[in-house]
Amino acid sequence: MADDQQWWYNTRTGQVEQGAQSPWSDRAGPYATREEAEGAPDRIAENSRRWAEEDAADA
Repeated sequence: MADDQQWWYNTRTGQVEQGAQSPWSDRAGPYATREEAEGAPDRIAENSRRWAEEDAADA
């Protein structure tokens, strides 16, 4: 899939972008659809929670 057809979530602005418009450090993705990109904050939070639990279990 061409980069301009992929969707990204901008972690700095909270906006969904089509194509790599922002610096890589501000983007989560790529996602195949706008809807997937819109759900990025939930996925990021869930991953962070899970990783924190794993780290606590390893300590």
